[in-house]
Amino acid sequence: MFDAMAAIMAQVNPMIGAAVLVFMRIGAFVALLPGFGEQTIPMRLRLAAILAFTLISWPLVAPNLPTDLPPFPALAVLMLIELAIGALMGIAVRLLVMALQIAGAIAAQTTAVSQMAGVAVTPEPMPAIGNALVLAGLALALAAGLPAQAVRAIAESYTVFPAGVLPVAGDVAQWGVARVADAFALGLTLAAPFVIAAFGYNLALGFLNRAMPALMVAFVGAPAITAGALLLLMLAAPLILNVWHDRLSATLEAPWALPQ
Repeated sequence: MFDAMAAIMAQVNPMIGAAVLVFMRIGAFVALLPGFGEQTIPMRLRLAAILAFTLISWPLVAPNLPTDLPPFPALAVLMLIELAIGALMGIAVRLLVMALQIAGAIAAQTTAVSQMAGVAVTPEPMPAIGNALVLAGLALALAAGLPAQAVRAIAESYTVFPAGVLPVAGDVAQWGVARVADAFALGLTLAAPFVIAAFGYNLALGFLNRAMPALMVAFVGAPAITAGALLLLMLAAPLILNVWHDRLSATLEAPWALPQ
């Protein structure tokens, strides 16, 4: 009986070690994934989501996992490498959420709504417009199949980054700079309707002030810019979210690729 148990354990131990490697990559990725890695979600639920993603992805990536695992010191190095790869993939997706936050901050500042509507009480303080865009974007992503896209990204990542192979530092640096620049560019692009509207509003307000110096244009224009910003948000939010979700889907298809 003991010989049979020893034979079973000899077969199970490599499987457990491979599952731990998968858990490390998925854990870092899901911890930064929109909707699953938010600070408002309790840690137990996030851990349950990571375990669920691991159980789903493990059979898909099992052929790409090493069969003979090294002893513990070398295994710890492999775990750190898997953690780093998962974190890089998660950062690529998390930067898109930051792009929504940047767009909301720019829109609120240019339309003066950030002072009037206040700052939303969230783990990451941001103007009310930014909070509305982020919540709407997360809801859209989850409703459009974000978990399935994440599982596919995890499965395909093992063909680009084999288990235990550390990415080249120079390539990672180039990728990181490109991703950060793309996030800021996307945020400004999404906020473009508010920037253009605010420019036209301030230009018209300046002409009005020159034509009627005695008129308190600030008191007249404040309600107009607030109402205009809310109306523009209602009209532009669907287009903004569609553009953002298309970029999110493209990123999940290849988080390791340079942005186009």
